Amino acid sequence: MIKYAPGDDVGPLEHWPFDNPASDYKITKGSPQTFGRIDKGGNGHTSRFGIWRCTEGAFECTEQGHELMTVLSGKCRITWLESGEMRDLAPGDTLFVEDGRRVQWDVSEDLTKVFFGHKPDGY
Repeated sequence: MIKYAPGDDVGPLEHWPFDNPASDYKITKGSPQTFGRIDKGGNGHTSRFGIWRCTEGAFECTEQGHELMTVLSGKCRITWLESGEMRDLAPGDTLFVEDGRRVQWDVSEDLTKVFFGHKPDGY
């Protein structure tokens, strides 16, 4: 069993650069950096589970896969660029984002989340 709770040490993470062409990243504020780890699934699978961390800053991207996330630490605002809908997230908050949605992440405090992603055609 894998267990994470707000404030837990999630262990080592790898640097994940903003370089996936399918995500079409655009940095809009600061110099955010992302880090992560896939704990189960990933490339060649239809689902994945892991940890993601982002430093302060903002960026736009196209989400790759349906994703359920829970914030462990930090704060951010996610804006769906098509509708302008916004959600503020803090430790303990959970959010679902659909595959292919164009969103802006505005990270106001270094953010760590646990996520479960599903992509029917595979990652």
